[in-house]
Amino acid sequence: MRSKKDNIAEYILYLWQMEDYLRAFPQNAEATPELHELNEMMHREGIVESGHLALANNALTELIDLHATLLYEDAMYRAAIIRLQPSLNLLKAKTDRPTMSDIEACLLLLYQIMLLRLQKKEITRETASVQQQATQVLQYLSKLYIVNCTL
Repeated sequence: MRSKKDNIAEYILYLWQMEDYLRAFPQNAEATPELHELNEMMHREGIVESGHLALANNALTELIDLHATLLYEDAMYRAAIIRLQPSLNLLKAKTDRPTMSDIEACLLLLYQIMLLRLQKKEITRETASVQQQATQVLQYLSKLYIVNCTL
């Protein structure tokens, strides 16, 4: 399984992808031990039909906490979030959870773009630009997360 210490944002996106995969395809004898373990966790946590694993939610909370700290301590980070804010607000308004955190919205944006690409749907230039900004924010957070984990 991917490690959140390598890249916490990719770890969260990976867990979301595996949750969707396990919801879409019934388990079979050829499934990897990792998929069996995640499937069992989803059953134990009661998220077989919807929701996210505690592993993903806990990692997301850690990223949100780091984000909150950086908003006060890092002017460049704060500026990047401010530039991204209108796009995040539009995305949030289209969901059933308009009060989700900016970081969850960034992850949701990247996840939805990944799904669009899998369906071979066109990504507009504007969406690609927002994707790049969200990716940069999440990369920065993930790098700082690694630094904080090794201290």
